[in-house]
Amino acid sequence: MTKTLIGPRLRQLRRERKQTQAEMARTLGVSPSYINLLENNQRSLSVKLLMSLADAYAVDWRELTKDETARKAADLRNAVQDPIFIGETPDIQEIRGAIDHAPRLVDHFLQLHGAHRVALEKIMKLGGDNSEDELLNASPESVIHDFFRDHKNHFPELENAAENAWNGEYAPPEENFAFLRNRLKQKHGISVEVCKIDKLGNALRYFDENKRIIHLSQALSHSNRVFQLAHVLCTVEYPGIIATLVERSGIRTSQVLARLRVELANYFAAAFMMHYETFLTETEACGYDIDRVAATFGASFEQVCQRLTTMQRKGSRGVPFFFLRIDKAGNVTKRFNSTSFHLAEYGGSCPVWNIHTAFYTPGVVMPQFVETPDGERYFTLSRTVHRPVFSEETQDRRLTLALGCETRYAGRLRYASSYNFEDPKLYAPIGINCHLCPRQACSQRAHQPLFIQLSMDENRRGNTRYES
Repeated sequence: MTKTLIGPRLRQLRRERKQTQAEMARTLGVSPSYINLLENNQRSLSVKLLMSLADAYAVDWRELTKDETARKAADLRNAVQDPIFIGETPDIQEIRGAIDHAPRLVDHFLQLHGAHRVALEKIMKLGGDNSEDELLNASPESVIHDFFRDHKNHFPELENAAENAWNGEYAPPEENFAFLRNRLKQKHGISVEVCKIDKLGNALRYFDENKRIIHLSQALSHSNRVFQLAHVLCTVEYPGIIATLVERSGIRTSQVLARLRVELANYFAAAFMMHYETFLTETEACGYDIDRVAATFGASFEQVCQRLTTMQRKGSRGVPFFFLRIDKAGNVTKRFNSTSFHLAEYGGSCPVWNIHTAFYTPGVVMPQFVETPDGERYFTLSRTVHRPVFSEETQDRRLTLALGCETRYAGRLRYASSYNFEDPKLYAPIGINCHLCPRQACSQRAHQPLFIQLSMDENRRGNTRYES
């Protein structure tokens, strides 16, 4: 006679009733240890106890004893062999363990994988000759974002290199340009030429390696000229550090590697202009007043915002920030993150977030408390900046920057000093974007969610055309 083992279903039944093992044991008239053995499939279920379960919890005993383990194991084994997954495939023991101990997680995983396959099939029908691998490849921006985030947006090797470049004797910000120009000339034989805007066409910087000349456009402000020279200094003086970090990334695509080298050199440039300990001390002392910090270090507002996301040195950490930059069409043009906040990779971020409203008040810092669908709360700052370009066709090419941190850190920022963090009315409900946001009855909804169906009543008009 086959033993009746119902461990995962018994555990799920108990958790649905919000009972402990001891409470279930009292309900069924058995010991807690026996319930524990049953849940771990170390004891089989007797007919008497099965009937007690059915009576006490008003469930059909046939549903309790229905064994779907074999089907789930087959489905799960097939799913984990999908080429989308890299690394070693789980063996049958791991698969059975997942089914026994986390059945609902397995169900959700299989639902998610099924939805992925359906979406991929639809995309491939629209994608013409594109292969599955091509469609699944992440964008260079996404790959690099994930690499930086995996390192908490902090690279000690580049921090140390930036400090070594100064030899411990930091020059005032107004002397940075001269310092870099002299170092590049004396140590590397590279001269610097500031050119009229028309000479470089659409470029802001061009390093002619053959002639050993760095051409900088007059469109660049002083802080951006310093940044560009520091970027080149990194590529010619510390190529070994860049190569080590690139190799560690595991990335092999040439286009992504080129972009990664640029971003790592940019990291160095920011660390050179705003050396870690001095920068952290100053930001903490002035309550993260970005304009004041920018004036102290001769940097731009955007450079300071991006630098703030890197203050994660062990034993000397600043506030963990995320940083996002969008254009007027809502396209994400830059993003860095040292928090758990999920940044939208593509355009269409939540219209409830004042990152969009900032375009109507150029140059004004706009604070806002927001709450994501999972209940996480953040304090954000939004402000516009200008692109360093000059022409009739490129007037008013403003971008908006957003800087944010978890609410528990907001007390360290002077921008949040006048707010009562405990007031629930303070928090604006936002999502990643409409396609992914599960919020219902949102007056700003512009698209039907991809993964849920909103209610529709023909006799009722809701806040939007997508639900009633």
